[in-house]
Amino acid sequence: MGELLEFLFSIEGVIAALVVSGVWLLLRPKSIAARSFPLIIGILYVTASIYAVPAAIAKLLTRGYHPFVASDAGPGKTAIVVLGGGCQTIAGWNGERTAVLAGDSAARVLEAARISRELPSAVVISSGGTPAADEDETAVALVMRDQLIALGVAPARILLEADSRDTHDEAVAIDPMLRTRNIRQVVLVTSDVHMRRSVGTFAEAGWKVIPAIAPNPNYGRPLRRRMVPSSMGLAFSSAVAHEACGIPYYWARGWLR
Repeated sequence: MGELLEFLFSIEGVIAALVVSGVWLLLRPKSIAARSFPLIIGILYVTASIYAVPAAIAKLLTRGYHPFVASDAGPGKTAIVVLGGGCQTIAGWNGERTAVLAGDSAARVLEAARISRELPSAVVISSGGTPAADEDETAVALVMRDQLIALGVAPARILLEADSRDTHDEAVAIDPMLRTRNIRQVVLVTSDVHMRRSVGTFAEAGWKVIPAIAPNPNYGRPLRRRMVPSSMGLAFSSAVAHEACGIPYYWARGWLR
């Protein structure tokens, strides 16, 4: 489902829709539906690519959350869990490889580093594997770990979970890491639109969850950038649609409280 939504809300999806429109018109030139389809598709994609549109819908997902403050955390042992939001692995001519964080991951790492200074005794868990088992990609947890260290988090405080593929996997994989350290409380760091599903998933796994939202990387863009069609807006529509579908899917699977 996630891959389909990512395709639909992408330049590739736009191209595919144009091709379908052209073929339909060639096959059925007199069809009212075939002649209307390009206009409908155009309106839908233009609307979805205006950042302000998904941002308005996202408020339904982010309602009730606020940036973390130290008083949000209760007493007892605590872990700061930062969930991966993707990275890109890049290869050079000589085969050397490096990886850079996607915008969502970078925003989450910045917030996790800030919270680590607010909670100096908490361990920090960097979580997230590769998108698929057969892809030769770097696990996002490794890249986030390096960035956390660069931002001043002591390496000894950081634990790695680099095998998960999705939010449910992360909750399952992190469970024994917390239990062996007698930790029952997690400060969960993820993007604001991803938080509702994440909190429900970790709560279902039995943890006391304290949400710590990271801002969308583009929230501070100039108003003119947020009001015109752009790939930025299309990507955010994809993220919002992913959560709108992911929440009922997780609930149906029994993964969400």
